[in-house]
Amino acid sequence: MKRFEGQVVFVTGGNKGIGYGIARRFAEEGARLAIAALEENTPEIARQLSEETGVKTLGLTLDVRDAEAVRSAYGEAEAALGPLSISVQNAGVITISKVEDLTADEWDLNMEVNTKGAFLCCQEAIRRFRASGTKGRLINTASGQARQGFIYTPHYAASKFGVVGLTQSLAKEVAAEGITVNAICPGIIHTDMWDYNDRVWGKMLGNYGPGELMAEWVRNIPMQRAGTVAEVAGLVSFLASRDADYITGQTINVDGGLIMS
Repeated sequence: MKRFEGQVVFVTGGNKGIGYGIARRFAEEGARLAIAALEENTPEIARQLSEETGVKTLGLTLDVRDAEAVRSAYGEAEAALGPLSISVQNAGVITISKVEDLTADEWDLNMEVNTKGAFLCCQEAIRRFRASGTKGRLINTASGQARQGFIYTPHYAASKFGVVGLTQSLAKEVAAEGITVNAICPGIIHTDMWDYNDRVWGKMLGNYGPGELMAEWVRNIPMQRAGTVAEVAGLVSFLASRDADYITGQTINVDGGLIMS
């Protein structure tokens, strides 16, 4: 079933990890696709995805902190693919640091990419939904740390709590236009970012070896396993579908029951 055939989807951070899984799911369901990321290999990733799925895919190098670059990227996507239908704000960063060592630059990086970047992309997508009269979908990637902060990452947690607030505020503003805005909170997911988390937190919390801390945390998940990018993509594709027409302003965990709120 190709639920998104004829629709245009924009995914930031779509070149790897959760973002790539989301992009691939939309491509497999027939959407024309733009993936944007800071890395210079993003156009090549898009070309490969297009070859594998048979759908038109555009790859853009984008710094989501730059408002003018965001406007240009969305304009390029619409010129190549058509009016925007769905925008997924997934680009994100994390750094891990003890409070006494946490620098203002680290704080700013997390806030600017994770929160400001999500806002700038939502803002531009809404402009384009309104211009075309599209009842579009916005889906923002938050985190389990948007539910519950964790040691050594107050800046990251703050940035992701901000994503939830952004989601709720925008949802109220655009609901009457048929535009929905929702957020997802992934838990422990098999990605390069979680490899980084395991390595850095593991060293700081007790000199764990590779994989040991993640394994310990996974034992606290009711489902007793980490999640996959495909499972996160399944939630995003649902929120983007017509089945979710009456869902907006919500933040949904996808974490195997780790946080139940």
